[in-house]
Formats: sequence, C-alpha cells, structure tokens
Amino acid sequence: MTLQTVFPPSMQPTSSAPGPLSFLALLILLPPAIYFIHRDYQSFLSLGAGGTPQTLAGYLRIKLLSLFALPNTRIPAPIPADLRQNGYLTSLPPRHGPRPDVAGIAPHRQTTQRHGAPTAPYAQLVARLRALVGDPRNALAEGTSCFEKHGTGLFSRSPLTRTCRGEVCHVHGSDGSLHMTLYPADAKLVIEKGWGERHPIARGGFFSRFVPKHFVMVYAPRDEEEVEVVARIVGAAVWWVSGVCVGKEEGVRDDRSRSENDERVVGVVRESDGDPEWVGKNMPERFCLGCREKQYGRMQAYTS
Repeated sequence: MTLQTVFPPSMQPTSSAPGPLSFLALLILLPPAIYFIHRDYQSFLSLGAGGTPQTLAGYLRIKLLSLFALPNTRIPAPIPADLRQNGYLTSLPPRHGPRPDVAGIAPHRQTTQRHGAPTAPYAQLVARLRALVGDPRNALAEGTSCFEKHGTGLFSRSPLTRTCRGEVCHVHGSDGSLHMTLYPADAKLVIEKGWGERHPIARGGFFSRFVPKHFVMVYAPRDEEEVEVVARIVGAAVWWVSGVCVGKEEGVRDDRSRSENDERVVGVVRESDGDPEWVGKNMPERFCLGCREKQYGRMQAYTS
C-alpha cells in the first residue's frame, strides 16, 4: 500500500523545505534588516549613559518598552476631576521658537537645541539647583540620580509624593534638559506653554514602577531668562514631592492642591504622625529602575 492509495493527491504531504525563491528573499531582506538594527542600536548608544545599560540587552529592553510608549508626549495628561485644578505655578510665559527634537526612553534626551556642559546656560542652571540645596529651608539634598543612575539629582529629605527615593529632579549634562515629577496641573501648564513634554512611558499603572505618571522632561534653557523660568518649574517639583515652598520658612509645607483622593489617583503617600512612610532611600526598589542599584540615589549633604 502506498500514499497514493491512502490519500488523494490533494491530501498528500508536501515538502516543507524552503525553495529557491524563499532563499533568495532571505538574501535580499537580511542585509537591510541588519543595517537597520545596527543603525538603531548606534542611535541608542549615541544618547549616552542613563537609566539603562549600554548593552545589547539594554537595547532590547528599551525596544520592548517602546511598544507601550505614549503616542504623543506633547499632549498633557488630563487632570482627574477629583483633584484640584490649580498647582504651584499660576502662570508661565510661552517658550519661544520650535520645540527641540527628543529621542529615547532611557536615556531620554534632546537631540537638537542642546545646551549641556560646559555652556553658560547649563552652568547657570546648575548654580541655581545647588543654591536650592544650599538653602536649609528647602530640605533638599544632592546625590546621584536614582532614575538615571548617572548625573546629579535633587532629593527631598522628607518626601510626601512617592518618587524614586524622594528624587525631585535631575539634570542631564549632555544636553541640559531635566526630568522631574510635577503635580498634574503644573505638568499640564509646562507642556502647554512649550517648556517640556511627558516621558514616553509616564502612563501610570504598571509603568509607575519605571517612572511616575506625571514625570516630565523640561527642555534645556537656552539663555539666562529661560534659566529663571526652569528654576521656577523646579520649585514646583520641590513643592509637589516634598510640600515645601521654595525659599519660605523652614518646615513650612503647602498642601493646597492635595485632596483625599490623591493617593489613589497620583500615588501620594502622606505623612503619618509626623514621620513619612516613604523617606528618601527607603523607598521600595520595585518602583523604579534606578532603585535596584543600591549605590544610586543615596542622600548626601550639599558641598561645594
């Protein structure tokens, strides 16, 4: 008995070996695919260090996260109806000119209008940040960024809002931009006035383990006037993370935009009996990438 007698011709198995056309298609498509992957990997490396190891594994991790990136980071997240609609900032001037081009997830950087070290605007910005740390009324400390694992960050000594070990903001020396966590209304104002945009995976929910929902990039200031505006925005981040109004009497906290529903909506952890539940470096590691590296984000006193 043969296959021909058991099965009709239409049901007989066929060879699964690739034919010459399939092999030819592979030869044609493989080189451009390799070129594209190599070029994309080099673009990832060109953004510099920050947040993700500069390895093939780090690259693949970012490509996976990019599948869930926000479709438009320049549209602010809506302010929940049960939150107050005003934040720390009452107004901001519009930023002049086009927005810079931005690329990446971790690292997440400007690729145009870069004003990092050693430009004058960057030096002025760093001086303003260190002045904030140097004022004891602000209850801030300087340390290596918990989110980035590289570069300098500002940390609240007694945070009210949950971030990576109480990090308020960090600045990127390569391009002069900053990342920070803002109250929803302040984040909305910053984005609408052209001063920044949302982080690509600042979606909340599951992705809060990487960055807070209202985590934004603030563009690099281009001159002294813009440094002053960015310093005001940093003040809003200080207020939201720690409750401290920059420059006011030591210990003064302003809770005017927090509501009973804040913990559910934006992940705020309040003080209990005068002792914060989450303080700086004691934040659980699962809430950000950087916190898994225990040497990052350690609080240290400001020194010149």
